[in-house]
Amino acid sequence: MYRIGALCSCVLLHSFSFSQDTVSLTKALALRDAYHYGREAVYTDALAYQLFSNTLQQPLAGQALDINAKADSLKWEAATADSNNIFSSRGRYFNNRYLYFTYRADKEGAAILNTTGSSSVFVNGVLHAGDPYGAGWLNIPVWLKKGENQIIIRAYGRTKVNIIKPKKLISLQVSDATLPGIVLKQQDSLLKGAIVVLNATKQPLINYTITSTIAGKQSVTSLPVVPAISSRKVIFTIDPSAVDATGKYDCVLKLTGANAADQQTITIEAVNATDRYNNTFISNIDGSLQYFAVTPQRSRNTANSALFLSVHGAGVEATGQAAAYDYKDWGTLVAATNRRPRGFNWEDWGRIDALEVLDIATQKFNPDPEHIFLTGHSMGGHGTWFLGATYPDKWASIGPCSGYPSLKDYGSADGKIPDSSRLPAEKMVLRAGNQSDVLKLIHNYKPFGVYVLHGDSDHVVPVQFARQMRDSLGTFHTDFAYHEVPGAEHWYGNQSVDWPALFQFFKDRQRLPDSAVNEIDFITSSPGISAAYRWASVLQQIHPLQYSHIVLRRYLDKDSIAGTTENVQVLQLNLKDFERNKPVKIQLDSLNTLTITAAGNTNIIYLKRNNDTWIIASRPDETEKNPLRYGTFKEAFNNRMVFVYSTGGTKEENENTYHKAIYDAESWYYRGNGAVDIIADKDYTPAKYKGRNIIIYGNANTNSAWKTLLANCPLQVSRGKITAGDKSWAGDDLGAYFVWPQADALTSVGVVAGTGIKGMNAASANQYFAGGSGFPDFMVFRLAMLKDGAKAIQLAGYFDNNWKLSNSEMVATE
Repeated sequence: MYRIGALCSCVLLHSFSFSQDTVSLTKALALRDAYHYGREAVYTDALAYQLFSNTLQQPLAGQALDINAKADSLKWEAATADSNNIFSSRGRYFNNRYLYFTYRADKEGAAILNTTGSSSVFVNGVLHAGDPYGAGWLNIPVWLKKGENQIIIRAYGRTKVNIIKPKKLISLQVSDATLPGIVLKQQDSLLKGAIVVLNATKQPLINYTITSTIAGKQSVTSLPVVPAISSRKVIFTIDPSAVDATGKYDCVLKLTGANAADQQTITIEAVNATDRYNNTFISNIDGSLQYFAVTPQRSRNTANSALFLSVHGAGVEATGQAAAYDYKDWGTLVAATNRRPRGFNWEDWGRIDALEVLDIATQKFNPDPEHIFLTGHSMGGHGTWFLGATYPDKWASIGPCSGYPSLKDYGSADGKIPDSSRLPAEKMVLRAGNQSDVLKLIHNYKPFGVYVLHGDSDHVVPVQFARQMRDSLGTFHTDFAYHEVPGAEHWYGNQSVDWPALFQFFKDRQRLPDSAVNEIDFITSSPGISAAYRWASVLQQIHPLQYSHIVLRRYLDKDSIAGTTENVQVLQLNLKDFERNKPVKIQLDSLNTLTITAAGNTNIIYLKRNNDTWIIASRPDETEKNPLRYGTFKEAFNNRMVFVYSTGGTKEENENTYHKAIYDAESWYYRGNGAVDIIADKDYTPAKYKGRNIIIYGNANTNSAWKTLLANCPLQVSRGKITAGDKSWAGDDLGAYFVWPQADALTSVGVVAGTGIKGMNAASANQYFAGGSGFPDFMVFRLAMLKDGAKAIQLAGYFDNNWKLSNSEMVATE
């Protein structure tokens, strides 16, 4: 992606011979306080700025890294790992630091980089994903040159760096498998698992298969392409039909293809239908395999049964979450995954994961729709507050345990979402994160019961967060319970989640049917995240991503609806509960009165705000913004997205976009247990990838898919120039993120663009995978953002409902 030609030999050399299996790097130079990455699109990084602008000098102990014109500087310091080869989390070498290593390889070739406590890694200038949570299973194939190689670690926590000689260049990695449980007497179809394939060769793996064998039964799965010098988590099938007793079974996996073969054994457990188990499914987000855990109902009488959706805390797997609950005789508990133990804090794709699990579990267990409950602990307590406020028509009651309401106040590992800014452009960017602020959505809790549980000695999530919500709910809510457990810390045993009084609270409540709900008080920040409550839906906003509020009351006996709206352009109402073929009077915002009679096979009507008048309208055209495709940039990472790198530029430009696509795929895998197809622009055709979102890397000069997908977009990026309508910016240091609709009714294009190598490098940080981070529809910035922050934003904003630029919804810097 970029070269470090100016970096020559330094004293911290690690000799690496391919006759060795593993080398642990134990001596480094450390640079503290050099960067700030968090839950927003804006980031700063003094070292990366110099690296990208080709001004980074050879690091030496005591040498200063100048970071601005005022001659403020940071200094490199010698650092040594402890006896366990770990750069300690204690003292001065903790978070927010870079570690710089060099070591010598005796010949050119592939290696596996394994790091823990790393946010990202540069290997000879090529950016790779890190392992910030210390999972230990992230093995990254890298290409080493003969002689000295530079490794720069953006460190996080307790950091360890290993270089591993692969025994096989193509292999299976079992340490991060996603596996189903076998439920006896229910194994009448193939099950699905997923495992990582490492490809340390310079050729993509094409036409490879995995053959699974369990209890004598085989199943063969064709694999997707695994790019060169990369890894991919792939799905394989399992035939469990010969398993006839409970217990653990070896499942042999054999990888075969043109150039290599590998074999590994995993263990899968068979259980009775009344025991806990894992259920895998293919996610519509990216086509990857995910799972949820089940604590089934013990009673055979499942009439009017409940469904409990439990969302786990940071660092907790769904399997452990489900195991913390005793079996209930009146309902089934399912624990979603957030796609990873930390994942996305139950926001963004974690939110979608929870909804996918809820939908699958509802179909699988067929609960009484009036007895669906939501609960969770710690980060899952936040997930409970967030999902409860975002989808208030889904729950009979919610029970947040030891949780924090907002990432703006608590933050957790990726930091807090900034609350505001003095800069207009940054304010426009931060608007995209409004959905995360549940305190602004607090009236959405009004329709259902809320049970708040917290230990009063909790030092991880202080009890003040629970008290804050208690005090806020107390101003209006008529059905909430609050309990502090005296002396209890963050986790005080399974009762931290399986609290008897909480489940009794659930048992005493039910969700009302839509026909019984005549009052609506609903707030949303984006119809693309949450549009509907009961019989009313916000389809379009006047100002995208600002809060929309509807307060409506219907009078079935008077054939009328009245209420108020804020920031609503198009409102959808369902009149099915009114007497058929009878006129219904509707008055909104004390404006004109409309009289409507629902006719034909539908009771759905559409109202549009036209200045100070509401008019009867038709359904918005599918090409306009709508809840299925509303923006923002992050929305493009959905619908089984495909990463498309460039081949039409210079060698350096093409390598840059390829490495960026690989880096995003590595990060997506780590953050979201995901997998992505990565293709060259010349291999893209609309017919082949119909119905899928596309992520384009490069610009109009380098990526041939640009003309097909972005010809009509008002934002255009070429070498040395970006235009947005009648505005333009020049230079090779401009980066951009934006989203644009495809020609169909659903899919989008996400664009990671640059006017040159510097501009692409400015866009290299994938902060869009941080849970709750806000990215607008479009954003243009210079490489100088890495040292000057939001001052370097040139353009930020949102398309209007017709996907056109609007001066009122964007901020531009001349």
